[in-house]
Amino acid sequence: MKIVAQRVTSASVTAGGRLTGRIGKGLCVFIGVAPGDTERDAKKLADKIANLRIFGGSAPEEDARMNYSVIDAGGAILAVSQFTLYADCRKGRRPSFTGAAPPELGNELYGRFVEFLKECGLEVSCGEFGASMKVEMINDGPVTIILDSADM
Repeated sequence: MKIVAQRVTSASVTAGGRLTGRIGKGLCVFIGVAPGDTERDAKKLADKIANLRIFGGSAPEEDARMNYSVIDAGGAILAVSQFTLYADCRKGRRPSFTGAAPPELGNELYGRFVEFLKECGLEVSCGEFGASMKVEMINDGPVTIILDSADM
């Protein structure tokens, strides 16, 4: 599984013109699933995201320090499935997405990832799996973290 997490002051996602998820302060997390990924990968990445210390404190002198997790900061998660994280652009001009899991597995592990985040006590809003979505966010920092379960 691959994840791109962006620290945000707010984020929202719409699918088919309707709002499917919105958060204030927290993380906008894009999730990609590969064919060999398992529930263990989803759990590992959910735990990492929930506890990753990438938030500053409330006092001005602590703003730039990254001492707090999204849980500590009282933030939320906007989880958006994104198979394009597995785009292979090495050949030609059109990306290949053969590195992405089939939709059934992708949806299952995306759902498990969201469940694991909720088990950590986080408020989680979601996009719509397989839909064309519009994501709006205000990146805070900017702070963008890329995680790959294959590297963990």
